[in-house]
Parts: sequence; structure tokens; C-alpha cells
Amino acid sequence: MHTPVLVGISQLEQRIRDPEAAREPIDLMIGAVRAAAADAECPALLEHAGSMRVIRGFWRYENPARAVCEAIGNTKAETALTPFGGNYVQAVVNRSALDIRSGRHDVIVMTGAECGYSQARARRAGIKLKWRTIDGSPDLYIGKDGEMGHPAELGLGIRRASQVYAIFETARRHHLGEGVEEHLERISELWAGFSRVAADNPHAWIREARSAEEIRTPSPANRAVTFPYPKLMNANNNVDQAAALILCSEARASALGIPRRKWVYPWSGTDGKDHYLASNRDSFHRSPAIRIAGSRALELAGLTPDDLDHVDVYSCFPVAVQVAAAELGLDTARPLTVTGGLTFAGGPLNNYVMHSIARMAELLRASPGTHGFITANGGFLSTHAFGVYSTAPPAKGFRYADPQREIDAAAPPREVLSGHDGNAEVEGYCVVHGKSGPEVANVALRLGGGERAWANCTDIDTITAMHIEEFCGRTATVNGNTASF
Repeated sequence: MHTPVLVGISQLEQRIRDPEAAREPIDLMIGAVRAAAADAECPALLEHAGSMRVIRGFWRYENPARAVCEAIGNTKAETALTPFGGNYVQAVVNRSALDIRSGRHDVIVMTGAECGYSQARARRAGIKLKWRTIDGSPDLYIGKDGEMGHPAELGLGIRRASQVYAIFETARRHHLGEGVEEHLERISELWAGFSRVAADNPHAWIREARSAEEIRTPSPANRAVTFPYPKLMNANNNVDQAAALILCSEARASALGIPRRKWVYPWSGTDGKDHYLASNRDSFHRSPAIRIAGSRALELAGLTPDDLDHVDVYSCFPVAVQVAAAELGLDTARPLTVTGGLTFAGGPLNNYVMHSIARMAELLRASPGTHGFITANGGFLSTHAFGVYSTAPPAKGFRYADPQREIDAAAPPREVLSGHDGNAEVEGYCVVHGKSGPEVANVALRLGGGERAWANCTDIDTITAMHIEEFCGRTATVNGNTASF
């Protein structure tokens, strides 16, 4: 009976205004792990954990899993850590389910935490937080770090998620043939739907529902960040949140007397990646990895998109949801989040998906026999993981696939040229705002031979017009790193 089952979940948050009085991330992790065992109604479960797996966060702990193990009195458990990446929670669930299925472990604990709210308040107050040092190396690293940007992108200052995803967004807008205002209205309505879900999620950071007009309109409380995205279309990292998941085998759950009403089964899981660097992507409005790996997860579970009762699509920015929905055949008119998404529920960096899985488990427990689908995204819509869950046991046990060869065959890398001189067609763009207004437009370009190039535009009249006129599809004159129109 090596069938994996999720038996314990927890979500914690803190809103302490004095950052020096707030708990640091490792303390939140310890609290979340204990809360997950309490949720399973089996505190002794932690004694049996064979592996403690932590999702990398914006902190400098070298082996946080060891500190968690020491705090719960289990110093024999394997310790593990991931790199950065929003895909890693679901990827680690997939890995853990396989480890349980194979008999390598029969209890695995996952946790993660961020204190972006405390860090932001400390920065504003000029306070240096005195978080503890946790030395050492974990027994296991799950995944590998990757470079986030191509030299052609980095050389122009294109390095933030808010820039890259905004470029993807305008490229998708052009692909759909929408007008600038029409597009803003549509994506703000999408995000308003996420906000309404957050209003009903007891764990969400922002529980006040925001209207579509409020979301798309820049204001002192909703500053312009990178057009077309104001603040309320960005992931919200200024949260203090933690979560934990406990997976075990059916046999262990039964032996420990964990109530069956707590059991949620992972039915299937997949992983896949598009070209990691945006420069090498074939298209900014598509994702072969989401299409192939996501569809394979549903296929392994014997389900179609119409069979799904609950869905949480990774929602760092609106374009991520739209691309995933289009690739997977999910109707954007249906709720595509169970949390409210990274803007409203909270975006604790790489650990958001632990919250979406925990919330999914709550909903599945409340409606036994229904099916939930989780998508996870790391990098710039680059690395992906998927999972199907239900309280009903899977007929064929947990099933897993890694269709990377098929993904690679579907999308050869695009060549990148630096320092291009001549004409090129605009593929996508964003306008970066500073405190005094728009400062620079980052422009992705397609050359006649199919190559991609990058350039910036600083002409104030042009970048102002980019807020109301469609520049994708236009011809730019490129001189090295500068585009003019």
C-alpha cells in the first residue's frame, strides 16, 4: 500500500506592524509544520517523517530543513532544499509522491515561508532585521538554478518579472487582435474575478474585492508599474505567509489512525519546461510545455478540462493565466483560482503553490469525490508542474510523466541577435514607470530571418503613445540597442 496521500495541510500569516517583533521565516515554517500535523489530527506523524523538504525563499538559510527537524524533535529525517522557482512546490509534490510510491519514504513533510511584509516595513524604517543564521548543507537538492535572462535582455535592463510578463502580455494582445483599451478592460475583468475569490478565501492577504475599473486604473494606491500592468496586476510579494503539506503512504496513514476525511490523493503529476530564456522562446503568447505537460497530467488522471471541479492556474500576472487557459482548453469565464491568485491571496515568492494546494485540499475535503487541478510556473513562464487531486483514491495509483522530449521537439529555440542595425517588426513591448512617470520602453523585435532582437526606446512622445496605441506589428528602426519609430 504505497499509494501516496496528502493528510496534513496548513497556512499561516502574520500582520505584525513592528518588523522587529515579527517572527522570521524559519519560525513560520516550524509553526506551519506543527499546524499541518495538527490538521491531520496526528501530532505523532512528525516523528515518522523520513524527509523534510523546504522551498527556497528570499532568505539566507543554508539548511532550513535541519532547523525545522530539530524544532519538531526529528533529527533523523533527510533534509532537502529547492532552487528558486514557482514550479517547485508542485514539482516536489510529484517527486515526493514518487518517493512514497517506490517505498523510499512513507512520510514526507514540505514547508516554505516568506516575510516580504516584514522586510518591506523594515526597509522603510531603516531597520536591519536580525534573522538567525542556519549553516550547513541539505542532504538533497531538488532541482537546479538557471540563469533568468539572456545577455541581450540583461544588457538593456530587462530583468524583472514585471517587464518580461508585460512584454508577453502585449504580444498576446496583438496576437488576439484586440485594441489597447479593449484588452485592458478584459484582463482587469479577469483579475476582478480573482479578487472576488480572494474575498471568500479566509487565508487571502487582500480580502476586499476590487472592481475591474479599480484594478486597471493607476492611482496613488495602484501605481503604474510596467504598462500594461499597474500594481494590482502584479504578484504581491509583500506578505508574511507560510504553509506546510504532509504526504504519506496509505499504509502509514491507516496505521496512525489519520481520519479518512483528511485524505486527499495526488492522482497524477507532470513536469516540463519551455526554453528557459525569453529570448529563445518561439512565441511569447504560447507555451508548448503547458500544452503538452498539462494535458498529459489530465490524461494520466483520465480527466478532461470539463471534468475539473476546482482549478488553480498559476497567476503571477494576467498573461500567465491566459496562456495556460488557452493551451489547456480552460474557459476563462469559469473560476481559474481557488485562492484569489498571487495578487490578492498573496504571492510568497516561490511558495504560492503550497498555499494553492492547501486551499485545494480544503475544498476537496468539503466536496468529497470532486477533482482539482493545480498548475505551477517558474521563471518567466518557463518551468511548469501540474497535479491532479481528489479525495477519491485513484484507480491506477499515482501516475507521473515527464514529456520533455516531446516539448523540445515542438519548439526549437529561436536565434537571438544583439546590436542589430536596421528595420525590425515589434513583437511585444512594455513601458517601465518610475516615480515621475514612464521612463523607458523595452521592445522585443522580430527580424526578417526569424531571429529575435531587443532594444529600448526612451523618446517620451513614443512611450506615451504606447499606452493608447498598438505598437506591436509596427516597423521600428533599430540602431544597436535603440529603437525609434
